[in-house]
Amino acid sequence: MRDSVFVASVQNPEQSTPPNIVWIPGDTFRMGSDRHYPEEAPAHMVSVGGFWIDRTPVTNRQFKEFVRATGHKTFAETPPDPRNYPDALPHMLYAGSVVFTPPPHQVDLKNLGEWWSYTKGADWRHPYGPKSNINVLDNHPVVHVAFSDALAYAKWAGKDLLTEGEWEFAARGGLDGAEFAWGDEFTPRMMQRNPKWLVEVSTSSA
Repeated sequence: MRDSVFVASVQNPEQSTPPNIVWIPGDTFRMGSDRHYPEEAPAHMVSVGGFWIDRTPVTNRQFKEFVRATGHKTFAETPPDPRNYPDALPHMLYAGSVVFTPPPHQVDLKNLGEWWSYTKGADWRHPYGPKSNINVLDNHPVVHVAFSDALAYAKWAGKDLLTEGEWEFAARGGLDGAEFAWGDEFTPRMMQRNPKWLVEVSTSSA
């Protein structure tokens, strides 16, 4: 639910270019991987048609305009319906979302509960919980949006969500067959934004 939203629309590239989006010509590429997560295998050839894609993820400012115009309430802001969770403890049925909570020591990364925490009151307006806000984060990507929220925004904007194939094709930027979307090196030129976490992730995932 923390994923940011990219939206796209299939149009003719000869049409006037809408602001802040770019045209991705269609092609065939190798999608997936045989070396990483099981759900990505097997690698296979996929063809995508041309499409427009937003230059950046949807921002808090853009999502705020959508909410003001439609009154949309996100999944994270909506308390769970007890009928959908008959075995849940009543005191756990509250509106919220998962928040990254850095542990003070190395943990088992296969257990998401060790480094993500379901937080009451966390939503797109309060990314780290009820005491946080986005007052100076208008240009940051919106977070804590579920698929239904992303789809509602895309329809309001007159666009659509990318397919998995379109997203991976665009993310690769023409690097067909590369090990990662950015190339074959996990940390190219040692440009590590957070060496501590990268080292721990690499060590624990081995």
